[in-house]
Amino acid sequence: MEFKTLRNIENSFRQIRLYAIVFAVLCTSVVGFSVWKAYEFAEAQRQKIYVLDKGKSLMLALSQDASINRPVEAREHVKRFHELFFTLAPDKNAIESNMKRAFNLADKSAFDYYKDLSEKGYYNRIISGNVQQRIEVDSVVCNFDTYPYAVRTYAKQFIIRPSNVTRRNLVTSCLLLNSVKSDNNPQGFNIEKFAVLENRDVEVIDR
Repeated sequence: MEFKTLRNIENSFRQIRLYAIVFAVLCTSVVGFSVWKAYEFAEAQRQKIYVLDKGKSLMLALSQDASINRPVEAREHVKRFHELFFTLAPDKNAIESNMKRAFNLADKSAFDYYKDLSEKGYYNRIISGNVQQRIEVDSVVCNFDTYPYAVRTYAKQFIIRPSNVTRRNLVTSCLLLNSVKSDNNPQGFNIEKFAVLENRDVEVIDR
């Protein structure tokens, strides 16, 4: 009888120990899962930026890795430079304003090209002939495998005269270097060795 009682006590102890182990494993699993979800939630929150819009509404913006956005910023930098540099109106102040903003995005090579055109009377003819010039950038091809980044830009240039519109193919090349971001240079790049590879008439359309 005593042996049977001892056996019952031993079995009960084993069952209690088994229940304790199972309970401990279960608690550990719950705690581990909670910690993991809390860490995941904290990481997600760190990827969010809250922007106050004129002190009234709160807009949510997702922050992304800068290295992911860099190619997009590079193409936008080059596109913006071309739009400023090749968009002209028959107004001296407008031309100088555009050029000044374009020079903030490039080195002396862009100024040298502008100076060469200016000495040939190109901008004076734009003003005196009441000519407008605009550009449509088709594509910006950047090679991010080597630094500085080699860039080639393909665009259409339109020269609008009172009598006709001339469409030109424009192909340029340059090197792109990382620079400091500022109000004048929001993408943080600088264009070097800017050159026009092709700028030929495609068609002339009478107005």
